[in-house]
Amino acid sequence: MARRRWLLKSDPETFGWVDLERAPRQRTVWDGVRNYQARNTLRDDVAKGDGVLFYHSQTEKAVVGTCVVTRAGFPDPTDTSWTAIEIELEAKLTVPVTLDAMRKVPGLARMVLLQRGSRLSVQPVTEAEWRIVIAMGRG
Repeated sequence: MARRRWLLKSDPETFGWVDLERAPRQRTVWDGVRNYQARNTLRDDVAKGDGVLFYHSQTEKAVVGTCVVTRAGFPDPTDTSWTAIEIELEAKLTVPVTLDAMRKVPGLARMVLLQRGSRLSVQPVTEAEWRIVIAMGRG
């Protein structure tokens, strides 16, 4: 099965890229997701080895790095009726790719993040979108 791509939103005030850099083995459990659609995605679709765009929501609103899923769909340790995954830092982007910058790129026009009303903390990313964002992040 091909490696899938995802965007995970995190409020940097709660847990940001710097926290992931400092985490043991630069890994973290992605827990606390309390939306049924996002939970179902974590449980049913996200797989070990999948790629992740780590997105700072709230203040910065930018993709700041990439991660890889190291453990897929398991009971959330903060509430076992929900689902968590584990991710590991892969690479920090040279330049954060802001929401405003992404909105100006025609190749990203259909990206879930850019759709009106898109608030999910777990979103699919196409291979083409992944390549564009990574290229933008290289500066």
